[in-house]
Amino acid sequence: MRQEEKRNRVEQAIRSFYEEKSIAPHLVDSVLYSIQAGGKRLRPLLLIELLEAFGQELTEAHFQVAGALEMIHTGSLIHDDLPAMDNDDYRRGQLTNHKKFGEDLAILAGDALFLDPFGMIAASQLPDRVKVALILELSDASGSRGMVAGQVLDMEGEKKQLTLAELQTIHANKTGRLLAYPFIAAASILELQADIGQLLETIGKKLGLAFQVRDDILDLVADFEALGKTPQKDLVAEKSTYPALLGLEESKALLASELDACEDLLDQIRASYDFDPQAIKKLIEGLRIHG
Repeated sequence: MRQEEKRNRVEQAIRSFYEEKSIAPHLVDSVLYSIQAGGKRLRPLLLIELLEAFGQELTEAHFQVAGALEMIHTGSLIHDDLPAMDNDDYRRGQLTNHKKFGEDLAILAGDALFLDPFGMIAASQLPDRVKVALILELSDASGSRGMVAGQVLDMEGEKKQLTLAELQTIHANKTGRLLAYPFIAAASILELQADIGQLLETIGKKLGLAFQVRDDILDLVADFEALGKTPQKDLVAEKSTYPALLGLEESKALLASELDACEDLLDQIRASYDFDPQAIKKLIEGLRIHG
C-alpha cells in the first residue's frame, strides 16, 4: 500500500467516525475542514509504517488508532491558532478554523477533536487490554501531563530568556509526546517485549526533539509559501527557540545528529528482530534540512 493510500485510509477513518452519527452538522463541517486541510500526516504514518515494518497485516482498527492520534494533533492546531494563543490567520496555506467558522465553533471543534479519539479507539476491533493501554498513553501524552502542559509552559516562557533545559522540557511535552506516541502505540498493539518497546520509545523521543528543532529553524528561515502559515511568529512573540539559544548552524547540527541517532536505533532493532525500517527511515529523511 502506497503512503498516499495510507493517508487516505487515516482520513477516511476519521470522516467515517463523524459522518456515521452527525448531530451538529456545522460542528462536523468545522472539524473536517481542519482534518482535510492537508499536512504530512507524519504521526499516523509513523504508526502505520511501524506496524508494517514488524510484518503486521493492517486492519481498519490500526487506521482508527492512527486517526485518533491525528485528531488530537489537529485539535491542538485549532486551539493553538486562536487569538488567545498564537493568533494565526493561516494554517497549511488556508484560513485557520476560527477565521473560517468563528472563535466559538473553532473552540468546540478543538474540544471534539480532543475527546472523540478515545471513543474511536474504544470502538476499534482490538483486544481490550491493548485498547486500554492505547487510551491511557494517548491521554497521558496529550493532557495535563503532556501536550497541554507543554503548551502552558510555552506561553509562560514568552518574553523570557529560558535555559536549554527549560526549552527541552517545554517541547518534550508540547511536541515530543505525540511524536513518541506512534512508537509506544506500535509496541502496545504488537505486544512487543519490553526491551524493544524501550528502544522504540527512545526513537520517538529523539524524533520529537528533532521535529521541534526543525520547526524552530523553519520558522526563522522559511517563507509563507513553504510553511503555509505566517513565518517568524516565534521571533515576534519573543519566544526562546533552539536557533536563539544555540545559533542557526548549531541547531542544524543538532537536528542532523538526532535524526542520525533515530536511524541508528532503527538499525539496532533490525539487527535483533524481523523488522524492515526502510519506510520509517524515508519519513525521517524527509525531516532533514539541506543547505
